[in-house]
Amino acid sequence: MQSQYRYIVVGGGAAGAVAAATLAKKNIGKVLLLEGGYSHKHPLLDMPAGIFKMINGSKYMHYHHTTPQAHLGGRVHDIPQGNVLGGGSSVNAQVYMRGRPSDYDEWNDFLGGQAGWGWQDVLPHFKSMEANNRLLNDYHGHDGPVLVSDPKYIDDSSREFVQSVQAQGIPFNDDFNGVRQKGVGFYQFTNRNGRRSSTAYAYLDPSVVPENLDIKLQHKVHKVLIENGKAVGVVYENDSGSVEEIRLDPDVEGEVILAAGALITPKLLLLSGLGAAKQLAQFNIGCEVDLPGVGENLIDHPEVPVIATAKPGFGYYKQGDGWRMLLNGLQFKLFGNGPVTSAGVEAGAFVNPERPEEEATIQAFCVPMVYLDRDVLNLVSNEYGMTITTVVVKPVSRGYVRLASANPMDAPVICPNLLKDEQDLRAMMAGQRFFIQSFQTAPLANSIKSIVIPDVKTLTDETLAEHCRNTVKTNYHPAGTCRMGRDEDELAVLDKRLRVRGVKGLRVCDMSAVPNINAGNTNAVAMMLGKRCAEFILKEDG
Repeated sequence: MQSQYRYIVVGGGAAGAVAAATLAKKNIGKVLLLEGGYSHKHPLLDMPAGIFKMINGSKYMHYHHTTPQAHLGGRVHDIPQGNVLGGGSSVNAQVYMRGRPSDYDEWNDFLGGQAGWGWQDVLPHFKSMEANNRLLNDYHGHDGPVLVSDPKYIDDSSREFVQSVQAQGIPFNDDFNGVRQKGVGFYQFTNRNGRRSSTAYAYLDPSVVPENLDIKLQHKVHKVLIENGKAVGVVYENDSGSVEEIRLDPDVEGEVILAAGALITPKLLLLSGLGAAKQLAQFNIGCEVDLPGVGENLIDHPEVPVIATAKPGFGYYKQGDGWRMLLNGLQFKLFGNGPVTSAGVEAGAFVNPERPEEEATIQAFCVPMVYLDRDVLNLVSNEYGMTITTVVVKPVSRGYVRLASANPMDAPVICPNLLKDEQDLRAMMAGQRFFIQSFQTAPLANSIKSIVIPDVKTLTDETLAEHCRNTVKTNYHPAGTCRMGRDEDELAVLDKRLRVRGVKGLRVCDMSAVPNINAGNTNAVAMMLGKRCAEFILKEDG
């Protein structure tokens, strides 16, 4: 089918929504956004803490399963990804983090220097997207489309966490995205007054979406059409199950932009004949361009919990059930405040337990409840308690994404290799020991009954390493599988302008594009990538 579309964006998540809206607003051609998931308009998605009702099973999430991880005793664990307009920004815990300046300076150096990806290059893009309700300075903006806010409600248990970590010698930090990242404090969030500010709302709401942008939901793209070395359209399955193709307007220079995430974007490239020739030959897929880096370099933040039980009344246990749920809902309805406005995570920290003077190696999230991934839910009873999750922010371990078959409906083969490198395991163990001590430090120690995971009574290096391997999970930040790189980099899939090597009119703008993962949550970074991709295209198109 020939169309009038100048740009086709595949994936309506954090990156794709921003890219599509930014292109459309310039009004130099029609834009088509194809999203495989559902509408974001659901009350539990809107409420900041609603995701805790869905995290272990929902149509708004797609649950990828890893290969058996030999170094984790054969464990197979889940990697949930958004299956909804707005992608991760519609289903995440809304923590607003960018990482730190050295993350982007590292990218810039990796790309050869003067590549346009240093901290000073990306900071203006972050600021322009942000509408912060407290900060307006060299690091923050106030008039962008994404609402960034302080938590409207902070549970006393979160305050105790912050005070206990301060008692361990960690300074209070009132802005993890400001002058310095290290410290302990309260996160900011992409929500406002009890409602999530996803990219679906910020960029694709009917009140702001341009007329030249068409959005199609439950349209699953199978592959990119490539003819004579140029992307000319896509093949997709529509919401009624029919497989069709849509082509770019042949009368203008158009582009296809992939933003399906670090697990699906490489799969689409491979199905399109872009990837390692040997892998493609296994499935009788013709090789358009031999790109051995497609699907390699999978990076994710590994997360391990420390869990303590607590005295009655502590934290959020049962606050979403029965009469408590009704009372909290009534408070929100009448006064617009209370626990309903919390994302369920309010406080956190960035620390380096081994070398305190250097940049943080560990990010912590304070969750005022017993919280476990669904494959290890049976390890502890659900009662009053707190979970502190420790995350290695710059992991060394690398995994991969590969095809399972030539069938577009088959899930990819995913091997994340979390904690496989001993350096990551050592960093995680140091983080665990630090935050075990937080539970043992007043005022938190006064509210805690006992630490139940890991078993501190028998804690040794061996038992702690076993605990880490038994409970490690994704922090929901897969990245790096179609990375940018220099011309001489054999594993580089993209150039520094996010263009797929060897193909005209094809770019990638999601977290698969990054050379290395940023230190912190990735939602804001994905939005920045989408914005930059659109601006690269607009600049080149004049």
